[in-house]
Amino acid sequence: MKLVLSVAAASMLFVASHGTAKADTYGTAGCGLGAMLIGSKPGIVQIFAATTNGIFANQTFGISSGTLGCGASPAGGVASAQSYLETNRQSFAKDVARGQGETIANLSQIAGCADSGAVAAKLQANFKTVFPSSTVTDTEVSTTTVKLLKSDASLACSKLI
Repeated sequence: MKLVLSVAAASMLFVASHGTAKADTYGTAGCGLGAMLIGSKPGIVQIFAATTNGIFANQTFGISSGTLGCGASPAGGVASAQSYLETNRQSFAKDVARGQGETIANLSQIAGCADSGAVAAKLQANFKTVFPSSTVTDTEVSTTTVKLLKSDASLACSKLI
């Protein structure tokens, strides 16, 4: 057991000493020692990355120290906006219906939009476009929303280029 912990500690120090990696270098398991060892390869190998992260409990260290691939992700962009929308879909739907709210304000910031109030008004006016039915998927909601924001130059969503 001492040998395993020694190897783990040495590995973490080695990986940590190599600075931060881009956020897109890890897969669905997230950042951490597992991501540094396995990378972003899709599929079942992400289970091994997640297991490695869990066994060595290193993600908190990585996030706190900005190492192990847990550095700050690039601020904004289409992928960030879509991921945010897919994760927060229910709250987003309520905020769009009301024409205001935290998810719209956060989306505006992620997308680099000049005025979150204008974004809220645009989304509320297009509620049926974004949410055409109760069976619409999270991906469809995020794709439609990003297209809608990109199509209106007056919103000035600079990070959705």
